[in-house]
Amino acid sequence: MSVNVTGLRAEAAGKTLVDDVGFTLDAGRILAIVGASGSGKTTIGSALLGAVQRGVTATGTVEVAGVDVLHCAPSEVPASHLPQHPAAVLNPVRRIGGVLADIADVRRETARTEARPPGPATAARIADAMRRVGLDDPAYLRRFPHQLSGGQQQRLVLAQAFLCEAKLLVADEPTTGQDLDNRDRIAAELRLAAANGLAVVLLSHDLDLVEAVADDMLVLDAGRVVERGPAARVLTEPEHDYTRRLLAARTAEPAPAGGAEAPIRIAGRGLTVLAGRRTRVLDGVDFQARQGECLAILGASGSGKTTLARTIAGLQQATAGELLLDGEPLPVRGRRRTRAERARVQYVFQDARASFDEHRTILATVTRSAVRLRGLPPGQARAEAERVLHEVGLTAETANRRRDELSGGQLQRAALARALAAEPEVLVCDEITSGLDALTRKGVLDLLAALKGRGGMTILLITHEPFVAERLADRVLRIEDGHAVMEN
Repeated sequence: MSVNVTGLRAEAAGKTLVDDVGFTLDAGRILAIVGASGSGKTTIGSALLGAVQRGVTATGTVEVAGVDVLHCAPSEVPASHLPQHPAAVLNPVRRIGGVLADIADVRRETARTEARPPGPATAARIADAMRRVGLDDPAYLRRFPHQLSGGQQQRLVLAQAFLCEAKLLVADEPTTGQDLDNRDRIAAELRLAAANGLAVVLLSHDLDLVEAVADDMLVLDAGRVVERGPAARVLTEPEHDYTRRLLAARTAEPAPAGGAEAPIRIAGRGLTVLAGRRTRVLDGVDFQARQGECLAILGASGSGKTTLARTIAGLQQATAGELLLDGEPLPVRGRRRTRAERARVQYVFQDARASFDEHRTILATVTRSAVRLRGLPPGQARAEAERVLHEVGLTAETANRRRDELSGGQLQRAALARALAAEPEVLVCDEITSGLDALTRKGVLDLLAALKGRGGMTILLITHEPFVAERLADRVLRIEDGHAVMEN
């Protein structure tokens, strides 16, 4: 038995995060732990890694390969972590190859420098790990993490996990922000990790991934286990009402179509973005979206979707081309936009955690958006912030927490609330449902559908999830290698 958890209980500031959680897991098997954002999945994953957050008290037994990970040194924990937000664990100032060499050869007395390349055996291990995750071009080893797309960063972290040769792999939302091809690849790698003798704990909202890889399944609700059993049985014959509702939320009716004769709200002509002097990330992209319309922007990881989204929001300067908002020029450089123009076009980041100030409460952050972009007085801005936070499904108690006290799914909803507090006419959503459980995702999509319908908001939706595009999109703009094709 590789993993044994008995009577795990975790508390923080007098609040119970998980209560009396227990399970066992043999080497070579995959256990999926599912549940809503804030249900305790990440707390369990942190306990398995011996990395319980500061301020959290964990009791009970958590053993990995016979090691009591709650009471041992971090270097003694025989587990690897595949996190939800890869940028948080990647070294931003070192090239990828140098970091991988350190991980592959941890017995070196000093850290490897990039001027001293790894030996043949280490280089072969690195090449194998990168090949297994689909990053087999040696050019990747010379890049910095910020030069990779979100999906490529995710695969890089998976390669690091393979290099560690651990007994347990804790995969926390590994398919977040991934296109279907890369999801299939990660599913195959998780199965390969199990076939090679690792125990795998998968913390995921992606029920399609769970269905594809999990041997067993554990369902959490408010920190307690409400259902457990073989994954095939739980997914087809759920016994608990919460599990049944979770599975039912996987399907939904498409939102009403936007008006075909509505005026063009936002358009781009010949948008070109260079990386360096020659590499064209976007190459002459044209698009347009009408008032009350949802335009889905689809494409593989690294194709240029997020670059286009950031260009529209003024966060990335185009080398050439123009943007039009209601037929009037919209500066492509965000600093040249007026306060009103910034409020009219709002961006919801894929990595919500990195977009929040760790020292402010969520309520204070959303209030600040209403003050700065709409000019509301503080009292009115706070009331508006409370309204939109409630609208995206966050309680008053949650809104008064800080960034690091929220789950990834809760932060994504908070990021949406912050954008809505500006009363935008164009909402650019970059993979905002990728970290949400099925029930919460349904609520957010229902809200966006309502904003598109009754409010006439234009939504530009970057997504890898066919379900999300089918639910909301009127039309599709497909990006491939920096080029765009409009599909009706």
